[in-house]
Amino acid sequence: MVKRCTQYFLILSLLIAGSAYARGLPELTDLIEQNSPAVVKINTVDRNDVAQGGVPPQYQQDIPDIFRHLLEPRRRQQRPVASMGSGFIISADGYIVTNNHVVDGADEVTVTLTDRREFEAKVIGTDLRSDLALIKIDVKDLPFIRWGDSEALKVGEWVVAIGSPFGLDYSASAGIVSAMGRSIPNESRENYVPFIQTDVAINPGNSGGPLFNLEGEVVGINSQIYTRSGGSIGLSFAIPASLARDVVAQLKDKGRVDRGWLGVGIQDVDRNLAEAMGLGKPVGALVAQVEAGAPAAEAGIMAGDIITRFDGQKIMTHGDLPHVVGQTRPGSEVTVELMRKGNSKRLQVKVGALPGLDDGEQQVSVKPSTDVGGRLGLVVSEIPEALKQRWNVDSGVLVKQVTPGKAGAKAGLRSGDIIAQLGFDEVANMKDYDRVLKGLPSDELLPIRFFRSGQPTFRTIQIDD
Repeated sequence: MVKRCTQYFLILSLLIAGSAYARGLPELTDLIEQNSPAVVKINTVDRNDVAQGGVPPQYQQDIPDIFRHLLEPRRRQQRPVASMGSGFIISADGYIVTNNHVVDGADEVTVTLTDRREFEAKVIGTDLRSDLALIKIDVKDLPFIRWGDSEALKVGEWVVAIGSPFGLDYSASAGIVSAMGRSIPNESRENYVPFIQTDVAINPGNSGGPLFNLEGEVVGINSQIYTRSGGSIGLSFAIPASLARDVVAQLKDKGRVDRGWLGVGIQDVDRNLAEAMGLGKPVGALVAQVEAGAPAAEAGIMAGDIITRFDGQKIMTHGDLPHVVGQTRPGSEVTVELMRKGNSKRLQVKVGALPGLDDGEQQVSVKPSTDVGGRLGLVVSEIPEALKQRWNVDSGVLVKQVTPGKAGAKAGLRSGDIIAQLGFDEVANMKDYDRVLKGLPSDELLPIRFFRSGQPTFRTIQIDD
């Protein structure tokens, strides 16, 4: 009898414990059912032609005419390169948010809805630094998703992702927030996104899809995974909604993103530096360099200062400073708190506009080309002085916009490239560019030299008038 009672109480205890555990897990079916119709699948096609072979122009004069035709570059039509990603609708009139890397370089962008309707999408604007893009389809009365407050997220909170991993439409996965404010530099070693880290299963194809809180609000945009296999290992990173909302609003309003700029080189503070600088613990961003004439220099910030607060926000590590400064509107006056030689100081700084964006956005006033697209399908302008100094380039014209399917796009040019030669003529400025462009022949392969991130590159270009 005692044994039977013991077994009864053991079973009862397990049922109670199991029920409590079940109550602790979130119910996700309604969230997924209600929000899936506003999540879209994005397919892109890149139809770039590539010229292969050939001899650099500087050596062509040494080749006898009888052999020259054998060494001319042969143009090979490549198969279109297709890729896919995810996105989500943010307004009933068809505005969609996704990642920049999902649509970057695409000649065609197609959006598929949950009801299997497909629409060609127009790219409204892209932002390389945050890896965000805004696109639009010409449809009305669409379901859309509400933005949430990513600042209110806490580590351990449940979150849900919906997207198209490996092309599997509208897959849902769930997990928890693992960390907040992760600093992950991009390819240009810039760091303007305080990523949300989660253990949600994110795989290729999820890029650009929404990350939901349990209220069904978007708190992040899935952007990156850390992997050695190509698949999920439980480390995924999302762009916070607080940053994304501002970027998207600017892209919709003006097609570019303005960011704050101090003009300092920074590093982290270790324990020894903290002790030497009179800090109780290693916090803040140590100023290693101040650019001449930059907002930091104008405000009196010096090398060796440790910035501990910017506009009232704590700077715990050096990676926090770009996040905060980048989201500050250019022209704003803010208070900077710092430590200098063991003493605390407060300075007023007028935040500048971040110059020299790799993706071609311009934060300074420049006179654009009157040749909108033109024969090459390129919108170009004079190069701002800040960009010349950054890439150590003396002359050329800056590519601001590339029209898909036109000669410039087929040659592989991107926004932010600096054209220095067209055909066999040097291009020093806009006047040269307009003059040379008028004289270029059609249906003939021509050399083009340009700089990308300061590195010179030769390719070929063909105008199809």
